[in-house]
Amino acid sequence: MIADLFGRKFYMASDTIGAWVMLTLTAILGIILITRAKKWPIIREYATTTHHRKIGVLYLLSATLFFMRAGIEALIIRIQLAFPDNNFWVFQGEKFNEAFTTHGTIMIFFVAMPLLIGLMNVAVPLQIGAQDMAFPYLNAVSFWLFLAGALLVNMSFFMTASPNAGWTLYAPLSTDTYTPSAGNDYYIFGIQVSGIGTILAAINMIVTIVRHRAPGMTLMKMPLFPWSTLITSFLILIAFPVLTIALYILMFDRFFGTSFFSGPEGDPIYWQHLFWIFGHPEVYIIILPAFGIFSDIISTFSKKRVFGYGSMVVALAIIGLLGFMVWVHHMFTVGLGALVNTFFAITTMLIAVPTGIKIFNWLFTMRKGVIRFSTPMLFAAGFIPTFVMGGVTGVMLSAAAADLQYHDTYFVVAHFHYVIIGGTILGAFAGIYYWFPKMFGITLNETLGKLHFWLFLIGFHITFFPQHFAGLNGMPRRVYTYTAEDNVFVFNFVSTLGAFLMGIGTAVFVWNIYKSFKSPQKAGDDPWNGRTLEWSVPSPAPEHPFENTPQVVSHDPVWEAKLHRDGELPKASESRTAPIDVVSWQPVMLGSLMLFFSLAFIYHVTWLQVTLGIAVLGFFVVRALTDEHTKKAKEDQAHDNV
Repeated sequence: MIADLFGRKFYMASDTIGAWVMLTLTAILGIILITRAKKWPIIREYATTTHHRKIGVLYLLSATLFFMRAGIEALIIRIQLAFPDNNFWVFQGEKFNEAFTTHGTIMIFFVAMPLLIGLMNVAVPLQIGAQDMAFPYLNAVSFWLFLAGALLVNMSFFMTASPNAGWTLYAPLSTDTYTPSAGNDYYIFGIQVSGIGTILAAINMIVTIVRHRAPGMTLMKMPLFPWSTLITSFLILIAFPVLTIALYILMFDRFFGTSFFSGPEGDPIYWQHLFWIFGHPEVYIIILPAFGIFSDIISTFSKKRVFGYGSMVVALAIIGLLGFMVWVHHMFTVGLGALVNTFFAITTMLIAVPTGIKIFNWLFTMRKGVIRFSTPMLFAAGFIPTFVMGGVTGVMLSAAAADLQYHDTYFVVAHFHYVIIGGTILGAFAGIYYWFPKMFGITLNETLGKLHFWLFLIGFHITFFPQHFAGLNGMPRRVYTYTAEDNVFVFNFVSTLGAFLMGIGTAVFVWNIYKSFKSPQKAGDDPWNGRTLEWSVPSPAPEHPFENTPQVVSHDPVWEAKLHRDGELPKASESRTAPIDVVSWQPVMLGSLMLFFSLAFIYHVTWLQVTLGIAVLGFFVVRALTDEHTKKAKEDQAHDNV
């Protein structure tokens, strides 16, 4: 099928046509169901909200949808690789390149990150005794910019222009000389728009944690999830601008004929340096919050304070610091020289030390604890051996000489997924089960939760453990076929079976959410017998959760109150000023403007670029002239007069 748009011809393959049909039918069905259930007011409420809990729910919902989308691509990849010389549907050659590129891009930027940022929004303000994020309006802007960027990358498939140079977008393959289609332009603009939202979210988190902690809560009395959030936010502020610079330069190469990454004046190695200066801290950006989640969960379900709290904080900080000193271990085969490779091999090995400290601290927290293996704790327990396995293969990859054998093979694919899924995704699942009561006032079904855990974890190991051996047998990454003589068929076939088991586990998770809303089990304010401040407020958390600002006197204030004050938290003599929550369509409008503004650049429509650019600037003028404080004061005065 051929279609015309913006003066370009689009050749639609059968997979794209099928996706359009499914999208249209799903949209029609969704509109019918929402109308019948009379849920449009709730959608309006969430679309215009600036409250941290609802923004967190929006992040989590978006990430879950993108997780399902990228998961389908993963299954397609595994089906294509299940047998030697296989030709599944249209997913060979360029289509396969598009599938693994969008799979990796969506999973990293639009699944892992929003899952964790969503949990940060839900839990961090409650854990530190804040009424909301420091800048609620900015929080909404951050989400809608994230979603605009995510939609840009996802819609590229429907425009038959998916990115196709890998999620790392290596030059010179990503330059217009080798990939002239609009696919990689979607990547460039989508990641930049989404990245602006992520940077704004990081600034908001930092200010919230530094300025809005409850009285008495010093930094060394904070729970470890806010600590990991604080360090992660600083990593975002340093790493994401580097990626922005790299994408801008690549955009100039593609649009304006510069040659930063190609030609006699340029060098594609520049791209690798810029990307991995961002890329390896990005690994810790999506791992450190999971560490904080596991710390809080293990402490709660072991009925013990976290072992070695101070060393845990120091380990988080050292991991964050060393994360910026290891990027060249992705480039050992480039030829930078023995001295450079040795330095980065040593720093990569060093990062295992603070990570090992955390592993032992979690184990010592559980030691002699009264452990309850509820679903969140199961994910935490499953994480420890899984992540250790990923860490061990990371140490193997840090040896520059050995890396020459492992590099760009399925051994690296296996290592990467053991770290990201074994850390980030298991952490996100644990956090969702743990804080679901604070989001909606109900608990997820425990039986289905445990079934989800076992299916997903077993499927995960079946999927990725054999890939180590496929890599050692010489199977390169990013290939869509192999021969029977390559001796990797068994590993690929078993891996495909495991991927479908993971998919079934994820389907159980989605079904659990649906069933829990259809037959809700009321959670109560403190269903897990928690230790930190979020368990002292009602479930779901109200707009202003702390009627009386608590005075924090220990690391586990709620647990301390249960032991010595019959559950009553001491009250602070003075309260913190609450941020101003508003209801506004402006953040949604800004996200929409940025989406269409980016499309105008992708398809080189000059008049639309100018028009939408003026509209975006006009948005900032309107926002600058909006005085919410005066409006709020007048509303409060009118209420008092009544």
